[in-house]
Amino acid sequence: MPKRKRPVKRQTFTKDFLLEHALDALLVFIPLAVALHYSHAPEIWTFVASGVAIIPLAGWMGKATESLAERLGAGIGGLLNATFGNAAEMIIAFQGLRAGLSDVVKASLTGSILGNLLLVLGASVLAGGLKHRSQKFNRTAATMSATLMALSAIGLLMPALFHWVTRGTAGRAEKNISVEISIVLFVTYVLSLIFALGTHKDLYLGTSRPHEEASSMRPRTAAIEPASKSLGLTQIFVGVIAVAIIGNAAEHSTAIMMALKNQMDLAYHIAVGSSMQIALFVAPVLVFLSYAIGTPMDLLFTTFEVITVGLAVAVVSLVAADGESNWMEGVLLLAVYVIFAIAFFFLPADALAVGAVPGTFG
Repeated sequence: MPKRKRPVKRQTFTKDFLLEHALDALLVFIPLAVALHYSHAPEIWTFVASGVAIIPLAGWMGKATESLAERLGAGIGGLLNATFGNAAEMIIAFQGLRAGLSDVVKASLTGSILGNLLLVLGASVLAGGLKHRSQKFNRTAATMSATLMALSAIGLLMPALFHWVTRGTAGRAEKNISVEISIVLFVTYVLSLIFALGTHKDLYLGTSRPHEEASSMRPRTAAIEPASKSLGLTQIFVGVIAVAIIGNAAEHSTAIMMALKNQMDLAYHIAVGSSMQIALFVAPVLVFLSYAIGTPMDLLFTTFEVITVGLAVAVVSLVAADGESNWMEGVLLLAVYVIFAIAFFFLPADALAVGAVPGTFG
């Protein structure tokens, strides 16, 4: 008698289905986080539950964006990737502004920029480099993105430099500078879209399709300050490291997956493109919204934040210069991120107040 064939296809389908929907089990944390928030449970548990709840929501957003990118093309797909990917940051930041946590909001913006440039890109380059000896990406497009990030670093530096030169005596002029710089950054972002999606879209075709990211919830924002106190952490460390990592959870996994598939163009633009949108679009829009809700936010970041962003941009520019990456470059990017995280962890809270030390701008 002939041997019966094993149902390989059915087993494979079952395995793929379970892997694809495994994270959906974490959806139970959404009502759990809401229940913890309104039952006045310890804030640390609300913060943890809210952070876990973001993971499956991020996965859903990623699938939706990937599907749209397949139909609309890589250029528009990249824009959707960054836009949906930063939805979490916008929601968290807006709720933070309403709660009067402008310092945490600005720290989360810094953290997202650093996290995407160093952690996400570094992990992607490392993972891809371990599987492929070297990976190539479009050097012209990568250099343009790095240049735009340099512009964002200048935009963060100028308010702090102005504060230092005037020793904080300029008053309303500091607020005006932040608004006007926000307008410049916003207009530059719009022009960069015309460049990437119109006049030079061939540079951004890449090798395949983009994909991405997340959502957030009010309970997590409300739990930030109490949770940081219960853990003995400064608000700026929570904003720069913890909130940024959780908010970019899906972005991390997507960029790494693309790098493993040898789609380094896409992995690079997921990481750097998201940072670019945070700096050139999200930050200016938050400044505009802050005036609309009556809690004006400026772009006066601390010296430490400005320097770390500037150094991160410089390191990424070096990686992008030759249009090629290897696993050792990923290690270097991750090492820089760990160094920054250690410094933020041990830096006293009073040392981070803008203008805390006379004669400085940090």
